[in-house]
Amino acid sequence: MSHFSHLFEHWQSTLNWSPSPDQLEQFEKLYELVLEGNSQQNLTRITAPDDFWEKHLWDSLRGVLNYWERENLQVIDIGTGAGFPGLPIAIAKPSWQVTLVDSKQKKVAFVEQTIKDLQLTNAIAEAGRAEDINKISPYKKKYDLAVVRAVGSPDLCASYCLPFLKKNGTAILYRGQWLPEESEQLDIFCEEQGLQVVQQDRFQTPLTMSIRHSVYLSPRSTSISNS
Repeated sequence: MSHFSHLFEHWQSTLNWSPSPDQLEQFEKLYELVLEGNSQQNLTRITAPDDFWEKHLWDSLRGVLNYWERENLQVIDIGTGAGFPGLPIAIAKPSWQVTLVDSKQKKVAFVEQTIKDLQLTNAIAEAGRAEDINKISPYKKKYDLAVVRAVGSPDLCASYCLPFLKKNGTAILYRGQWLPEESEQLDIFCEEQGLQVVQQDRFQTPLTMSIRHSVYLSPRSTSISNS
């Protein structure tokens, strides 16, 4: 049974991209694996198919839309939980290499098993705290994109990302609301750390019209294209 085929038009109209039949099958299987995993541990409260599509699949991909045309990127997903946004990104972009990091061993075990079940050759899961992993050489300054979704204040998220980034890399903070005081905190942090906010992208989700934000940060002297 297909959970998401009725949403096919939405992929195209909002992301200007549609999954192949194989990718659609992987998204379906990911959904089933998360539902199954939920019976063992608390992975997500979002379990209705349309909600899952919008809040986990669509939202994961929307954050990296600016980089969609680029191939062979190295991506790290910090605090991945049940694998978001990293797993949808790995499914949608087979040429990207995605590393999914979480401090909770049980979550990482779930993500590792899911990578195997989905036969994703471009994703690996790593257990540990971002602030420890980002100091060691296989990970430090190795990534084009560091993505982080809802694991604390923006400046904290940025501080996790920064050591992972190549000198022209970008951190992408996935946020729901974006408050003026968060913006101020982040500006202060960026000033101290030699970062710049290159874009704040405010958008609506396609089904529930919820407001979301993606905030893009780079080490100073690099810029982002809006293509």
